[in-house]
Amino acid sequence: MHGLYCGGFERGKNVAVIGAGTIGVFAAQWAKLLGAKSVTAFDMNADRLALAKSLGADHVIDTAKGEVKDKADEITSGRGFDFVYEVSGAAEAVKSAFNIVGNRGSVCLIGTPTKDLTFTAREFETLNRKEFRLTGSWMSYSSPFPGKEWAMTAEYLSAGSLKIPDSLIFKRYGFKDAGKAFALFKTPAAVKGKVLFVC
Repeated sequence: MHGLYCGGFERGKNVAVIGAGTIGVFAAQWAKLLGAKSVTAFDMNADRLALAKSLGADHVIDTAKGEVKDKADEITSGRGFDFVYEVSGAAEAVKSAFNIVGNRGSVCLIGTPTKDLTFTAREFETLNRKEFRLTGSWMSYSSPFPGKEWAMTAEYLSAGSLKIPDSLIFKRYGFKDAGKAFALFKTPAAVKGKVLFVC
């Protein structure tokens, strides 16, 4: 949720979320709950896109099929998205965010890249000519503790408005088994989703 505010989110606007993993589907849900006119989820995984659609995304675009800009233009009547949230951290996804945001729109980078990002002079010129806002988001600025974001999240989860699909949860542990849970991360790619601690 904090990520949505990082770009100066406004109600009634067209929102794109690039990356429909766990963070992406939550960002899409929050955009709808906070009053987005429409939400479009982008990913190259059909199952993730189906999940985003089931959780309220108005449109989904399979980036593996290409023509991302053309499809984005269809949805926005060529104006581009007002708000774009990039949550995958992939270099090409970041560049796609620059391409699909509208003039004077907002791009918020939430995903964490694992490689250096480089831009051509033409790509950088796109940023200048569109005059869009480019911001980043982290998770530690909700204050005073626990902050409104955490309080609202608890409220919406309790009411059932914000949903956590079972497919996102890899394993559940009690707090007494926290050591076992953290040990899973010692094996690369062993964790296939989120680990949830329950009381």
